Amino acid sequence: MSFHHPQLLWLLALPVVWGFWQWVRRGHPVVLPFDHGRQPEGRWLRFLTNLAGSLPAVLLAIAVLMLAGPRKPAPPQDERVLNNIIICLDVSGSMGVPFGPKGSRFEAAAEATREFCSFRKGDAFGLTIFGSEYIHWVPPTKELSAIANATKYVRPDNMPPWMGGTLIANALRGCRDALVRTPEGDRAVILITDGGSGDFSNGGDRAVAQELAEQHIRVFGVMIGGEGEMGSGGMETIASGTGGKVFSAGDRQALESVFREIDGMQKSRFKQVTADWVDHYTPLSLAGLAASLLFGLSLLGLRYTPW
Repeated sequence: MSFHHPQLLWLLALPVVWGFWQWVRRGHPVVLPFDHGRQPEGRWLRFLTNLAGSLPAVLLAIAVLMLAGPRKPAPPQDERVLNNIIICLDVSGSMGVPFGPKGSRFEAAAEATREFCSFRKGDAFGLTIFGSEYIHWVPPTKELSAIANATKYVRPDNMPPWMGGTLIANALRGCRDALVRTPEGDRAVILITDGGSGDFSNGGDRAVAQELAEQHIRVFGVMIGGEGEMGSGGMETIASGTGGKVFSAGDRQALESVFREIDGMQKSRFKQVTADWVDHYTPLSLAGLAASLLFGLSLLGLRYTPW
């Protein structure tokens, strides 16, 4: 047990002095007729009477301890290690190609992204869109409604002409810069694209894979539409080099299953942390109630005369 205000413990000297006085005081003796007889000394009765008279000092000591704020450490708790995940979404012109019975590749990717965020409770998500350049649209946040609302505006047909290309390595470097500024926790990038990258040549894929691995950032690639063979090799290099994986989604149902598989691979982790101090009044409260009850019973007869 510890105390919030240990500076008040010096007041315990008061009940100690009071209790000591109770045992050594002579009081005001009164001579009675039987004092000159041969009565026993009554040592046990004197002991019990002094003990009962010491109960107010015990109550005062308990009051001082409660004023000092007794506390104890709470049991250790498991704290969830935060996952900082950036959805890196391709918004180049080819993402507007029809995908499935209705909608485009982008719309299918945006819908699956919103669903993925909904069952990854407790993680921080960010949204980065890319084409020839990248834009950090939403920084990593636990406010997942920001991701859902952003996908309504970052459509390929709303992008300027200079976003029409596909530079994946450039976008991944931008995600790396954003993730290294996040608080401590696991880091991952889920990159969704449908085409090859123009900056994977001359070892560009291996270079960016090494840069991401050095920052402990895992990359999961989602290739939409069954195309993009030129870029899948580079994505395989990056994913394997960072501990991730590349998935291919040929239709909307496959895309949803891909996100569920990623959810299973990026498991939540917990760490044990030292808990804070919590108030611990229960033992002192019970002791005070017991002392009050005993003192009240002692007043029925186990006390010195008031003279």
